[in-house]
Amino acid sequence: MADIESSGGGGKHKGKKKGKKLSTRIDMTPMVDLAFLLVTFFMLATTMAKPSALEVTMPTDEKPVEDLTIPESKSMTLILGKDDQIFWYMGMLKKDPDISKTTFGPEKIRKVLKAKQIEVRNIILPKLKSQEIVILIKPMKDSKYRNLVDILDEFEICGVKQFAVVDFQTDDQVNLKKKGFVE
Repeated sequence: MADIESSGGGGKHKGKKKGKKLSTRIDMTPMVDLAFLLVTFFMLATTMAKPSALEVTMPTDEKPVEDLTIPESKSMTLILGKDDQIFWYMGMLKKDPDISKTTFGPEKIRKVLKAKQIEVRNIILPKLKSQEIVILIKPMKDSKYRNLVDILDEFEICGVKQFAVVDFQTDDQVNLKKKGFVE
């Protein structure tokens, strides 16, 4: 049982005699019980924040995938390298693409993505039904999983709706070596 005891007064005074005060005893048990009841109530009544995740639709094995042909002018390839580097070029894999290098950030890959989206929508393909850019992501063995998550976040920010994660190929390695980006 929790108690608080307060001692009675009774100092030495000259003259008047006061009666000795009895000590008061306060029982703290009900207050402790109430505190635990309140803590328990708020713990059970509170809703926890639900984690939000990016939805990625994965292909099923039920129906074979048809060979999709995408115009070169509508596609972009991103190669995720080590140390948060991103190599990109317009089009699919070809012999000698014009590869550029950038990193993550608002003034870096996000600026490139927005510019290429506008280019595809307004300049290159104004007559096609779907004027969205299609991006192929090719993570290298040296890239980190965090880089893939970061690029998917950039797609969400920029409004990129069509993308695919594909395998990094040896022809990509050869092209990067030709440009001097990798050893």
